[in-house]
Amino acid sequence: MSNLVLRTLTGILFVVVLVGCIVLSPTTFALLFALITGLAVWEFSTLVNRYGGAQINRFINTVAAVYLFFAFFGYSTGLTGVETFVPYLLSVIYLLISELYRRAANPLANWAYAFASQVYVALPFGLLNVLAFQPDPAYNVATYVWIYPLAVFIFLWVSDTGAYVTGSLFHRYIPYKLFPRISPAKSWVGSVGGAALDVVAALVLAHFFPELSVGAWVGLALTVCVFGTWGDLVESLLKRQFGIKDSGNILPGHGGMLDRFDSSLLAIPASVLYFYTIALC
Repeated sequence: MSNLVLRTLTGILFVVVLVGCIVLSPTTFALLFALITGLAVWEFSTLVNRYGGAQINRFINTVAAVYLFFAFFGYSTGLTGVETFVPYLLSVIYLLISELYRRAANPLANWAYAFASQVYVALPFGLLNVLAFQPDPAYNVATYVWIYPLAVFIFLWVSDTGAYVTGSLFHRYIPYKLFPRISPAKSWVGSVGGAALDVVAALVLAHFFPELSVGAWVGLALTVCVFGTWGDLVESLLKRQFGIKDSGNILPGHGGMLDRFDSSLLAIPASVLYFYTIALC
């Protein structure tokens, strides 16, 4: 099987599973992204131990990240109170204190990378719950609004498609690179094309989901596009620092979990900030 066919089949299956689990129910949404959180943090921890000169505890790091996701899920759905975050805080304290006893060669690197995995990888996935579960004051419960988290991924996919098509067509005529030091393939014309196609996608979503205004949908689309591009560049910087091509090989033809979700790691927090500071005002 050629790499192109393998990549295509993996991509189709990935999209079907992701969309299906988000749309089907809150339970399938939570189980899928808890799994993704665990795999991504384990992958990040493996990379920094192998290439970053660190010796972080992958098991504790991953368990803490998955717990953080479920803590956000419980709190956002109203199933638990704020006390559900206490065990996670204890795990963070453990990661600090444990370095006093491990006698590791570089404890500061262990701290830095362990906390980076929580802030850079675990937190964004946890924040998906903040988008997915919207408070309903009338009934004092949280309503599962699956289109909000799904929209983030739709805008990322559409932006990538628009950037690839316009970049391929026009980069010879407008050869200005977006960030050549980090990602020589990205161009300004591709980024503009991705943003333009995202605006079209926002208009389509506004028609079918009028819970947000047209302006709010367009604003969310552009937020995802801009921060998704930065997220892609951040992971590219990480891989350049480590001297690797892919973060892993769990997804045939697509690399690792970080390769597949790199854009979303900045797009999700940015979307939450946008949502609760602009869109709902």
